[in-house]
Amino acid sequence: MTGTGLAAIICLALTVINLASLAIALRRLGRPDPASAGLQDAPVTVVRPVCGLETYSEETLGSGFRLAYPHYELIFCVARATDPIVPLVERLIAMHPGVPARLIVGDERVSDNPKLNNCIRGWDEARHDWIVLADSNVLMPEDYIQRLRAAWRSDTGLVCSTPVGTRPGSFWAEVECAFLNTLQARWQYVGEALGLGFAQGKSMLWYRPLLETQGGIRALAAEIAEDAAATKLVRAMGRKVHLVASPFAQPLGPRRGAEVWSRQLRWARLRRVTFSLFFAPEIGTGAVIPMLAAYPAAGGGLAGLAAMLGTAAAWYGAEWRLAARNGWPWSWRFPLACLARDLLFVPIWLAAWVARDIVWRGNAMEIRTKPARLVADAPAALP
Repeated sequence: MTGTGLAAIICLALTVINLASLAIALRRLGRPDPASAGLQDAPVTVVRPVCGLETYSEETLGSGFRLAYPHYELIFCVARATDPIVPLVERLIAMHPGVPARLIVGDERVSDNPKLNNCIRGWDEARHDWIVLADSNVLMPEDYIQRLRAAWRSDTGLVCSTPVGTRPGSFWAEVECAFLNTLQARWQYVGEALGLGFAQGKSMLWYRPLLETQGGIRALAAEIAEDAAATKLVRAMGRKVHLVASPFAQPLGPRRGAEVWSRQLRWARLRRVTFSLFFAPEIGTGAVIPMLAAYPAAGGGLAGLAAMLGTAAAWYGAEWRLAARNGWPWSWRFPLACLARDLLFVPIWLAAWVARDIVWRGNAMEIRTKPARLVADAPAALP
């Protein structure tokens, strides 16, 4: 086979796979789930680990007090009483006396995962068997619990939601939206549609008696990332991870390029460590390789440049449609943000195979296959 023929096959194959994934996501996203029979009114505990102030902390944490669910409680967990988020949480609790809520100070070091350590005491003190673990930067709609509960089925072990980036305050925040929304959320839903659901730690609905049969929340310390441990645990039970019909928002605000690099490298490294076989082909999920292959496939020159532009238009036009269909952020800069994402992901993917040191929720960590070692405490940082 000639080099031109091989380039054409690579370009065509990756483009077809990409467009097929976008078609699956278009079909799956927004499809309503039937309400789970007999579960609508069961009381729920929402556990929110908090650490440091963020741009939208008051809005995202405050949204938990406005849920249109008849029986729920809120538990906020913070590792240190001196954390700057504490006064905000205390003020929100005082402002909403009608919602059962409390703040628990102090973590339990069961793992090298600061977030999991922060959740342990909240889990132990939860009054209800249905427990949601929700990150502090998730913006909860009024029907947040109902939508999680609606996705629970007879074969479910866990219901979760991938984050959707909203309110980008800079171009780099738009790049982060391109990572979160039309790339990562899309493939998350494709995986679930194909029977390979992966947990995502932003919002996770557990049935405590079910998890307790496997060792309880402390069993999630088996991996450095609690969502990776959750995925493997649920599959070991012969159950599935299911996703909500439409994912919940995470308002971003401004972002710097260094922040996007650091965050995406951390997530890539964690995926590389916990699911290497699934991480390896991720390099083909961006448009860079098919665009480069399109050039020689078309014979180079002006025809090659036209083929590159046509390939980019096919990829990013389909992503644009997915974003617009679901009401996700998109603007005239959307194709540029997607291109920047794909160019950035190539060195991120390469670095994920060799990088060890990352920063996770203000903690400098060295990520190994097993175990991971906490290097040092650092000031609170963006999650």
